Amino acid sequence: MLGAVLIDNHAINAAVEILHPDDFYRAAHTAIFEGMISLSDRREPIDVITLSHQLRSMGLLDNAGGMEYLGHLATVVPSSANIAYYAKVVKEKSLKRKVIHEASGIIQQAFDDSGEVEEFLDQVEQRILGVADVRINPTFHKVGDIVQDSIKLIEKLYDLKEPITGVPSGFMKLDEMTAGFQPSDLIILAARPSMGKTAFALNISQFVGLHKRKACAIFSLEMSKEQLVLRMLCSEAQVTNSKVRTGNLNERDFPKLVDAASRIADAPIFIDDSPALTIGELRAKCRRLNKDHPLSLIVVDYLQLMRSPAYQSSREQEISDISRSLKAL
Repeated sequence: MLGAVLIDNHAINAAVEILHPDDFYRAAHTAIFEGMISLSDRREPIDVITLSHQLRSMGLLDNAGGMEYLGHLATVVPSSANIAYYAKVVKEKSLKRKVIHEASGIIQQAFDDSGEVEEFLDQVEQRILGVADVRINPTFHKVGDIVQDSIKLIEKLYDLKEPITGVPSGFMKLDEMTAGFQPSDLIILAARPSMGKTAFALNISQFVGLHKRKACAIFSLEMSKEQLVLRMLCSEAQVTNSKVRTGNLNERDFPKLVDAASRIADAPIFIDDSPALTIGELRAKCRRLNKDHPLSLIVVDYLQLMRSPAYQSSREQEISDISRSLKAL
């Protein structure tokens, strides 16, 4: 792969789309690739002479094997035509090494036998997913291929004959503007405290699960599951929350609440009120639930109470990481 770049400078563009310097096993190859990237960034030619000068200025020439080894690399590849294939081979080997490294750490951690098993399993999933996140993914797609998929989507939407093509919220004006919540949408409800964010999210969840019979997961990091269900009952029965909390119910209220309870009991709404939830735990729970009940909506109340083990020092970075991870769900 490195030899292909030495005989064709344009090959570096294909290589850097797939590879990172630490994907190479040998330290010499890591140093050489770093030198090539530095030259490419400055739009300078990449050959044995320029690369050796660059590596010398970086203090890496000896680590890279010297000029003799660079000259050898330039002679072992007859053509740069297969540069993308060479780079993918290097990437695949790198990913397998990372899996071996993480698996070894997981085995050692399992033998240590410390901590809660659920926390350990979440850490295992995070470590493996961390490797999966750096897989080789195409960055560009030919527009012709995308057009075909778009036409299929248009045909599907046309056959529906409905203005709401996604998951409806139950709020007519909102659904008219959004055509429903679409797959992979990340919707953030933002407002000052005590403005009704939780109530609004619950109303949407209730409509999706109860009236549209679509599975919905609610992660409540602030309120208990009992409090959430009580709110749902009041909303469905159209009985004010204050009446229920004080027990000041009239003879018409109680039957309405019982009737609402029977309807809500069969709804595919699932509530988790675990405190201080991590994004890894949320992802794992959603995947397990999705196997038996394909999810149409996931609600998190609320974002600031979640934790990200990757960013303990900066709260801003932690919230940013959580937001990215939620979008990736």
